[in-house]
Amino acid sequence: MIPQIPSFKRDGVSPRHSLAQAASRPQTVFLASAVAILFAASDALVAVPAIRGQEKPLSDPWTAAQTIQPADLARELGEKNGTPPTIVYVGFRALFAGGHIPGATFHGSASTEQGLFDLKKWAEEIPRMTSLVIYCGCCPFGKCPNIRPAFTALDKMGFKKLRVLTLPTNFTTDWVDKDYPIQKGM
Repeated sequence: MIPQIPSFKRDGVSPRHSLAQAASRPQTVFLASAVAILFAASDALVAVPAIRGQEKPLSDPWTAAQTIQPADLARELGEKNGTPPTIVYVGFRALFAGGHIPGATFHGSASTEQGLFDLKKWAEEIPRMTSLVIYCGCCPFGKCPNIRPAFTALDKMGFKKLRVLTLPTNFTTDWVDKDYPIQKGM
């Protein structure tokens, strides 16, 4: 609030008017700062669900027909007749070394530029009609940083029989703990 000053004119300018202008500069700076703080706070409030783990799930670039459940893949691997699918692990090397699906190869981590480059380079030589199953299992499926970039890259390369192994929780819970076959080491 501007203090009340008796009105008198000096050189045609009211002291009250010049005081009001001087007082409005700090108020303007204050108001601009307050608005900036409110915008920053609203961004933080929007991000709060992500902090609590309630972020929107990543959208899937595949259809339901392009997924395979662990039990179905284990059954396919156990079949004596027919050609088993080519299985590619696209996650982190340390997890692959700790245990992976028998016969799987490591071409990742697809969340990195180098890992995605290596995956594409490997895939250049693979016939496009190969039955190809990719998986990660590093974390909950909806949050996996590797599976979506890998699928997108391979899909764009024209693979016609590309599937994603659905591991809702992680590889340990959804594969190992169910006593499906594993292979350790590289």
